Amino acid sequence: MRSLKTLYRICFYLIIILIATSILFPIYWMFITSLKSKSEIYSNPPTFFPNAIEVENYYGPFFVEGFSRFIVNSIIVAIGNMILVLPLAFIAAYGLSRYKIYGSDTLFFWALTCRMAPGAAFILPYYTIFTTLGLLDTHISLILIYGLSNLPFALWLLKSGIDAIPRSIDEAALIDGCSLTQLFTRVMLPLAAPSLAATAIFVFVFSWNEFLFASVLTQSNARTVTTALNYFITHVGIRWGEMAAVSVICIIPTIITLSLLQRYIISGLTLGAVKG
Repeated sequence: MRSLKTLYRICFYLIIILIATSILFPIYWMFITSLKSKSEIYSNPPTFFPNAIEVENYYGPFFVEGFSRFIVNSIIVAIGNMILVLPLAFIAAYGLSRYKIYGSDTLFFWALTCRMAPGAAFILPYYTIFTTLGLLDTHISLILIYGLSNLPFALWLLKSGIDAIPRSIDEAALIDGCSLTQLFTRVMLPLAAPSLAATAIFVFVFSWNEFLFASVLTQSNARTVTTALNYFITHVGIRWGEMAAVSVICIIPTIITLSLLQRYIISGLTLGAVKG
């Protein structure tokens, strides 16, 4: 019996190692490719460790070709989307959680279905609308589009977190003389901080990684770093070293954010999972 349990445990850890390797190896390969010279990139068989570090793959795109502006565009769009989505989603989630609104279940369901719709279905209407308004290739257009896309998801996450906060806390605060504004700022915001942090991270990551809308609705002024990777695909070939270097820079903000706020993500996602 003990040998059977040991065998199960070994199989379990082997599966975990296999899954982790399949996830981490592409990231590792992208990183070492960014450090290789062109001859090493195209060598056969491939090398798993660069013989010499090629700094030009990082220096060229950011200090010669001006890829830093695409990083700035991505930061502006991602942070602007967070600023737009979080207050609206929090207010809407509080209203759906605390008040009896006619058709609230249907409204909540339709909000989620909007998030499930394929983005390609909205490309032509968005392009027409923002061209008419003169907002094509601007940060505002991407912030608004990402806001419409991320708002239902943020609403779903925040509502489950607010549902887990007892209503008696709201009632006690109002009895003690808190206004609705004070209830939001002094009571609900601190209690819902884990859900807000988790939602903010997901909204940031979704905005940072989005490719479809940014590739169609931007040209140069508001082009984000994920879509700028297309510049490395030229008529003479693909510049794999520079593309890998810019890709490494692209994932650094996400990795740092997730590493620093991991505990908030876990507690925020599980806050409404169990009800007493």
